[in-house]
Amino acid sequence: MNLPLPGFLRPNNGRRNRGDNAKAPPLGADGPLTLMAVMAHPDDIDFGSAGSIAKWCDEGWTVYYVLATSGDKGTHDPDMTRQELAALREEEQRAAARVLGVKDVIFLGYPDGFLQATPELRGQIVRLFRTYKPDVVMTFDGFRPSFNHNDHRNIGIAVRDAVYPATRDRLYYPEHATAGLAPEHRVNEMLLTGADKPDYFVDVSAYIEKKADAMLAHHSQISSHDRDALIKRLRSGRRTETFKRVRIIRTPQPQANAAAQAVPTAASAGAAP
Repeated sequence: MNLPLPGFLRPNNGRRNRGDNAKAPPLGADGPLTLMAVMAHPDDIDFGSAGSIAKWCDEGWTVYYVLATSGDKGTHDPDMTRQELAALREEEQRAAARVLGVKDVIFLGYPDGFLQATPELRGQIVRLFRTYKPDVVMTFDGFRPSFNHNDHRNIGIAVRDAVYPATRDRLYYPEHATAGLAPEHRVNEMLLTGADKPDYFVDVSAYIEKKADAMLAHHSQISSHDRDALIKRLRSGRRTETFKRVRIIRTPQPQANAAAQAVPTAASAGAAP
């Protein structure tokens, strides 16, 4: 059976994605959306995208954070155990989320540094999509050619595989339906962080202080805790946050629709009632 390719897999006949996305309305143009950011570690979202998250929450969006690991390796403290560090970093992430207005933070509990894009991880992500029904999903660009952390690369791949086709096709993880979840959900927009060629830009000039406060909440991961100095540095640098926008829009299937319309009903075929 020949099915049409989704938009992000179709050749663009030499056109740059940036040009195509520039013609599309900005996310949220028709009203607040639901966004789910799925990343590898606590702080991954806030160090790169806290200004955008603050802006969207301020505009009425519903935002969820999903962290695959609890960051149980990220320390140089010789007296810190993995369990202590994981608990600390989870609380730091919750504190940062409260600063920005994030609705909930979900931890999947995988060990830091060893994340793999397994069917099990993909299934957990699909379940979250079918439960919370995000309009937009944010994750790492798992396919960028330059250097990439193992966990960043694999969460990006797992999320993209969950967005398409798994979460929208009911025969992927059918146990979700038996648990009472809608077996299909379409995510039509993705924002990829860390992309080599970003094409979606968010002005966060009005949210520099909130961005700084969210970053400072990750106390164990930063060397300086001088709020004024951080705000000054953020204001003196680039005041936009960048993403690669991926639009996953499947076009209607006119052939299938036409064929369905051509199938005669019992009444139209003259069958007796």
